Order: sequence, then C-alpha cells, then structure tokens
Amino acid sequence: MTRARRRAAERGFTLLELIVALLLLALMAAVMVGSVSLSARSWDGGEAKAADVADMRQTQAFLREQLSAQYPQRVRGAVDLPLMFAGERDEIRYAAALPPRVAGGGVYFFRLALARNGAVGELVLERVIPEPGAAELPSLDDSERSVLASGIAELRIGYFGRDPNAQLADEPTWRDRWDDRQRLPDLVRVDVKPERGAPWPTLVVEPRRSPEAGCRAWDPARGLCVGLS
Repeated sequence: MTRARRRAAERGFTLLELIVALLLLALMAAVMVGSVSLSARSWDGGEAKAADVADMRQTQAFLREQLSAQYPQRVRGAVDLPLMFAGERDEIRYAAALPPRVAGGGVYFFRLALARNGAVGELVLERVIPEPGAAELPSLDDSERSVLASGIAELRIGYFGRDPNAQLADEPTWRDRWDDRQRLPDLVRVDVKPERGAPWPTLVVEPRRSPEAGCRAWDPARGLCVGLS
C-alpha cells in the first residue's frame, strides 16, 4: 500500500469512529432523557399519592371527631318521639355539637352522603340548625354544604348494635341500616372507596352514649332514656 492510500485509509477509519461515537452519544442521550422523564413521572406520582394519603387522613380525622360528637337529641323533648338520627347504607343523618370556633358552636343536624357533581363523586357533609319544637327530622333543603373529598366512587356505612326488639341477652350485630329510634348505635363504621387508588382504611367510631338534656331515667344497660322531664 502506498503512503497516500495509507493516509486515506487512516482518514476513513477516523471518520467511521466519529460516526460510531456520535451514534453512541445519541443513544446515551436518549436513554438519559427517558430516565429523567421516568423519574419525573415517578416523582409526580409519588407526590400525588402522598397528597391523597394526607387528604384521606385529614378527612378521616374530621369524620372521627364529628361522628364521635353525636348527641342523643330528640326531635322534641318527649320520650316517645325519635332521636335526631337516621342511618342508611349510603348516608347517615345525626345531631352533633360544633365547637364555638366553628359557626358559633351549638347543636346542628348533619347528613353525610355521597353526591355527584357531574361525573365526579363527592363526599359531602350538610348541616342545618334544627327548628325548636319540630315534630320530625329537620329538612336539609336549605342546608350548608361542605365537600370533604372528591373523586369518591362508593360510600358504605354500617351500624353495630342490638335490634330494637332484641333482648339484652342477644348479641349485637352489624347491619346496613339503623331502625332503633330511641337510641344511637353502639358503633358506626364508614368505608370509602375512591375512584382511583386503594380503599380508605375502615373508620369505626363510637357515638356518645349519655343521657340527653331533660332525661330523668337513664337505662345504662340499653343506653337509652326511658323518661324525660
């Protein structure tokens, strides 16, 4: 091989190496861009999940405080009239006291239920001041409405206690509705399933079981008032 041909071959080999190096750099750049994009998506997903968990915990803490503050208040001060309580599978209505820092405090009538806002499910809490002397459960048509959580697919509520016609020796059971109009359930269970992600941990709350105002004969075994003044 002549000297001129050798120099030409060396120049060609160097050009080939340059092309290969550029291809390798392009491949490495593509891999790095993909890794950065994947890391960003993972980071965003982790932040979204952490935010969902924080919102869930805050909502459950609020519900625990609310449902624990249920008050055995009657529609009217007569033992034969019902308590301000109605428990269904998909909603619960109850009376509870608000602290003075919230709306001035006092006893309100609440409803916790699942509502639809277009295609989005919302966990909603409504409240209204009960009318004194009313002979039935308060209407919530003009209630104040608060959205506790959005993106909710299902709300299921359970009630633990004895059947109204059961004997003291009968064991209490879980049920999807509460039919006893004279006493609150022993426990209330709330299960929430979001539209995305895992179901919330089951929330179990014990309502307040104490004599209501004006009760002159309290039966602690059955947890109800048997005589009002």
